[in-house]
Amino acid sequence: MGFLADTPKPPYYAVIFSSIKGKYDEEYEHTAERMMNLAGGQPGFLGAESVREENGCGITVSYWDSLEAIKRWKDHTDHQAAKQKGKSAWYEAYAVRITKTESQRMFASKGAED
Repeated sequence: MGFLADTPKPPYYAVIFSSIKGKYDEEYEHTAERMMNLAGGQPGFLGAESVREENGCGITVSYWDSLEAIKRWKDHTDHQAAKQKGKSAWYEAYAVRITKTESQRMFASKGAED
């Protein structure tokens, strides 16, 4: 389905990262892409969906098979460094929320493109 993560049958977990980013920074864009690629290779990672408005407000939802997988990602050395840079240079504010997904419904019209 392209933008929509292809998640398995629940239960699984979602990490919701809502943020307000400051001014544009090319290093941020490279780091964000690198973190998404790195997360994608972590055990327990199921997928992600991410959007950002022109005003800097954004949401990334990543999906994980366990709380342990989320903790491993949270503690990953490269992820820790990116979070520190985010606090010191990139974000005006952010919130991280972790939820357990117990049910899902998905729809894609016939002929929908990715």
